[in-house]
Amino acid sequence: MAQATDRQPGVLRSLDWWTIGIYLALLTFGWISVCGASYTYGDTDIFSFDTRSGMQIIWIGTSICLGFVILMLDDRFYDTFAYIIYAALLLLLFVTIFNPHQIKGSRSWLVLGPLRLQPAEFAKFATALALAKFMSVYGYSIRKWKHFAATLAIIFVPMLFIVCQRETGSALVYLSFFLMFYREGMPGSVLFTGVAAVIYFVVGIRFEQTLLWDTPTSVGKFVVLLMIQVFTAGMVSVYCNDRRLCVRILLYCIGVTLLALLFSEFVIPFDVVVVQLVVCALLIGFLLWLGLGTRIRNYYYIVAFALGSMFFFYSADYVLNNVMEPHQRVRINVLLGLDEDLAGAGYNVHQSEIAIGSGGLEGKGFLNGTQTKLKFVPEQDTDFIFCTVGEEEGFLGSAGVLLLFLALILRLIYLAERQPFRFGRVYGYSVLSIFLFHVFINVGMVLGLTPVIGIPLPFFSYGGSSLWGFTILLFIFLRIDAGRELVRQ
Repeated sequence: MAQATDRQPGVLRSLDWWTIGIYLALLTFGWISVCGASYTYGDTDIFSFDTRSGMQIIWIGTSICLGFVILMLDDRFYDTFAYIIYAALLLLLFVTIFNPHQIKGSRSWLVLGPLRLQPAEFAKFATALALAKFMSVYGYSIRKWKHFAATLAIIFVPMLFIVCQRETGSALVYLSFFLMFYREGMPGSVLFTGVAAVIYFVVGIRFEQTLLWDTPTSVGKFVVLLMIQVFTAGMVSVYCNDRRLCVRILLYCIGVTLLALLFSEFVIPFDVVVVQLVVCALLIGFLLWLGLGTRIRNYYYIVAFALGSMFFFYSADYVLNNVMEPHQRVRINVLLGLDEDLAGAGYNVHQSEIAIGSGGLEGKGFLNGTQTKLKFVPEQDTDFIFCTVGEEEGFLGSAGVLLLFLALILRLIYLAERQPFRFGRVYGYSVLSIFLFHVFINVGMVLGLTPVIGIPLPFFSYGGSSLWGFTILLFIFLRIDAGRELVRQ
């Protein structure tokens, strides 16, 4: 219990008003954007509840009330009931899988009369609370495989339920928790492996059909296998502290590959990838021999990285063409430039790019956008709402919005770092990871830089579920932060 002082003024004094100010600014600019995206020529009242801009006022008002209620609760409530909240949301996610109501092919919505809720938006804060609770237990270490596996299970269970609701985009948001893991001591090699996998996929698939010079060698396969050799050699230097061996491996791998490439180009054309695979096999065998001889466990981890990289690369093409849904495959091909499809999967991105480009430096002004008013951009008040910002507010307005999000992220980092207990720090980094993922992916897909996976822009996209979900996520952290200096007895 807190000492005998007036509790509520203490909470208000400890509250981070800078973050609340940023939150209110984002809500304001978000409502202006919803007005611009949903406005139709001839509308006379943008405040009418029959319009989406009018309904967004209700969602904003209820979100502010919800945030106030969260601040009134004791900060230890979220620690005490973290697992119960998580279990309740898991149950709700499971029930939603069997929901008979399908909206745009998705079963992720619960329809309660006139109200429609998306449990996946609320499961984010519940998962963040469960992670914070579990990782703050005495003796927990993310470097222990048993603990790390249990932590991953907390993330992957809601992901599985959301995928079963045909909401792959919402499920991918949960991968953002790995940023928090890195702060809490997850080895950098795990994060590096994830980044490397993305590079393998993009380079390998994008340039698979491109031939190297006059040889029958795939540029995609050649570059990826060369990167695997270079990355493996680099890991020998970093994790085995043997720079000399690293240089020797690089010289042998690059030298043999270069000789094979020159032979294929000027003597007898053949697929150099075959030679690269042999080099990779010899490199793996050599590292295994070193591991057995020196009994240094890190050699085995490096071998696992090399084998896993090769397996991932050669399975990526099969997954893309045989496992993914057709619409997902087309979106990736459009993103990588393999297909154009401006009338199909690439239509949304193409129209949003036109809208943003037409805004110029200062924009066309509030309610004066042509692309958005004539409804050329699908989902322009939800997933693609940032194109409205670009068209009506121009580069300056878009940059201002991104600076606001940057200020929010930096403020959350500051708040997370000043938490006296791991529970608050883990939850704080979970919050900023989710916000960072949403902003990066949403803005990236509007600009054609990331795949279109259909996730909202925080505080901008129309809808009550996302706005409530982000508000709860943020204000729980603000309440935890506000109680950091209370004296317990």
